Amino acid sequence: MENKDRYLKALIENRGQLNEIDLGEKIQLEEEETREIIAQLLSEHRVIYQENGCCAYSVK
Repeated sequence: MENKDRYLKALIENRGQLNEIDLGEKIQLEEEETREIIAQLLSEHRVIYQENGCCAYSVK
């Protein structure tokens, strides 16, 4: 849960600068964990799949 909140905060601050995997690595998450967090955030409707610069996800 803590990593999900950290990732969401980083995604908000990212503003499309890094892709979603690089963003996860920046906050010391492995690729698999980043993908799991993205899936959780999508299922919770907290993010949407939408091109936002280099990143494919945007905060709702």
